[in-house]
Formats: sequence, C-alpha cells, structure tokens
Amino acid sequence: MTNSRRNFIKKTGLAGMAGLTFSTDGMANSKIQGMDKLHEKRPKILFFDVNETLLDLTKMKESVGKALNGNEDLLPLWFTTMLQYSLVETVGNQYKDFGEIGAASLVMVAANNNIQLSEEEAKEAISPITSLPPHPEVKDALQKLKENGYRLVSLTNSSNAAVEKQFTNAGLLDFFEERLSIEDIGKYKPHFDTYTWAARKMGIKPEEAMLIAAHGWDVAGAIWAGWRAAFVSRPGQQKYPLAPETEITAPDLKLISEKLIALEK
Repeated sequence: MTNSRRNFIKKTGLAGMAGLTFSTDGMANSKIQGMDKLHEKRPKILFFDVNETLLDLTKMKESVGKALNGNEDLLPLWFTTMLQYSLVETVGNQYKDFGEIGAASLVMVAANNNIQLSEEEAKEAISPITSLPPHPEVKDALQKLKENGYRLVSLTNSSNAAVEKQFTNAGLLDFFEERLSIEDIGKYKPHFDTYTWAARKMGIKPEEAMLIAAHGWDVAGAIWAGWRAAFVSRPGQQKYPLAPETEITAPDLKLISEKLIALEK
C-alpha cells in the first residue's frame, strides 16, 4: 500500500471510503443540547442519602473517637475501611448489616493502631448512629421541596430497621414517601444494580431520578447508573475527580433545594 493510500484511509476512514460522509460535531452538540434541556426540568423523584447528607454525624464521631483513645484523626480511616468492606461483601456476593461491618471495621482500625477494643465496645461506640440529629437546614429544605411538588425517597446503605430508628429520632419520617435500604437487594451503594433497582422500584426511568448525597462515591455511582445527581459539599467531603460532574453542587441542602425549586415543572 502506498503512503498516499494510507494517508487517504487515515483521513477518511472506512465510512469515507464507502462514500459516506457525516460530521460527528452535530451528533455531539445534539446530545449536549438534549442533556441541557433535561437538566432544565425537574427530576420525577429525589432520592436522598441519609448519613452525613441529612444527619449530622458529630455525636457518633465523638463516640468513635473516644473508643479510639481520642485519636479522632483515625475517623476517616475507619469510615473508608467500613466502606471498603461493605464493597468486599458485595463483590464477594455476601451481605452483612452495615452496622455490623462498621463495628468490625472499627475493631480492625483499633488493632492496627495498638488500641484494645472488643467487638461489643465497637458496637457501643457506633450506637449513636440511630439517634443523630438532622443538619440545621434539613427539615426546612425538605418541607419546601415537598410544598413545591417534589417526591422524596431515602436510599441508604443502612438497614431498614436502622433507618426507621434514625428518621423517627430525627423527626424526618413524614417527609419521605418511601424509605429504601440496600438490605432489600443485598448490594451496597455505589453498585450499579442498586440504583437501577431503586429507580425500578419507584416506577421511573434512571434519567428521571436524582440522587442527593454528600459522598463523592455515591453521586459518582448514581451518575454512572444513568441518574442525575446533586452533591452536598459538607466539610471534609469531595467529589471524585474522575467521575462525571454533578448537575448541582452546594454546601448545604437549603441551597440545593432552592436550585431544584427553580427548575421547570
């Protein structure tokens, strides 16, 4: 094959050789415009993560920090270890309660830092998770979203029993038409199937759902599953830089609710 022949093929491609010519620019622009129009309209259902997104974890962090002999700098390591082993359970086709994984992970972190901690002590340390208060702006924001016609559903890695206790103690039960727990599918977020299951359970398409969460891994998983997403940038939380950008980012739920209310019905 001559150099001129190679250059011709490289420039035109197989479609060009067959006499077919088209521009991908128009296709890309059409897709972008379609997404822009979608994002101007309201999602059918807002799905909320619970821990950190709605509930203030300070009380539990203090308890866990005390169990770790005051080493509060180990708290992020404990949480990431808990998340890691929840995903180990999912990848291994297993399921154990998130609280159980949390206690086991706390024992592991303690042992790795020469801290004596029994399984019972670990469970006691994380027990405040069922009696956490909501962040200050949460109730007002949820109320305004409901008043403006939004349907609200929670979607959490916590068990059904745990989230019911959490919402009862936090005074959030009446805001949500449904409380979904990954316990019912046995796969922890951010597994693709979990978001697909949640949308199907509520009778909507993935693109009609929006996840609101304060965890980069959670909003990333939702977007990869075809959902829309809003990120609550609570202190210490960051989005995953290699994931697609969230539609809305704001430091609290009040600002996010205002942006959502402003969308077309």
